[in-house]
Amino acid sequence: MVTWVVKVRIKRIENPIELKDELVRFVFRVYQGTNGAYPALEWVENKPSTHDFEGFRRVYEPFLEFRLTKEFDELYVLKEGERIVGTVALVYNLEGKDVWWVPGEIKGERTGLIEFFMVDPAHKGKGYGSKLLEFAINRLRNLGKEPYVITFPNLEAYGYYLRKGFEKVMDYKEFVVLKYKGSG
Repeated sequence: MVTWVVKVRIKRIENPIELKDELVRFVFRVYQGTNGAYPALEWVENKPSTHDFEGFRRVYEPFLEFRLTKEFDELYVLKEGERIVGTVALVYNLEGKDVWWVPGEIKGERTGLIEFFMVDPAHKGKGYGSKLLEFAINRLRNLGKEPYVITFPNLEAYGYYLRKGFEKVMDYKEFVVLKYKGSG
């Protein structure tokens, strides 16, 4: 019998733009695994098929580049060996950022947003999502921030966040705003 030990680690990415190509491929795996539900690509009139990597890359890469360079304050990846199997980003310096999707009622110095939270669907059920989410919540709390998530109400992730200790605080545009209350 052969036993494989695979190291899983969460790593902060100091210069996220350097990982752009690898992240586009990772997000495409998520897009395929969710049958095109996530990322929602809500700004795209004709969403690419889940078999069209180049079409996906054309519409998603500029958005990802914006997020990596102008929106995320911290980006973390969870790797199994050398392969990205999960990501989470933190957004907490909201001053001066174009974050139109964040309602004014929660824009404040104590707000910390958990964003870009994804696990490769091929690795679902291994506890990676729980590990990443717990890490993000603890990191924001250590920074003196209150953890929030802004998501779509029709995604599987919505129920996941509720099970993990988040509560809905409001609807905003096409999104739902959730705040971490604990014990998830």
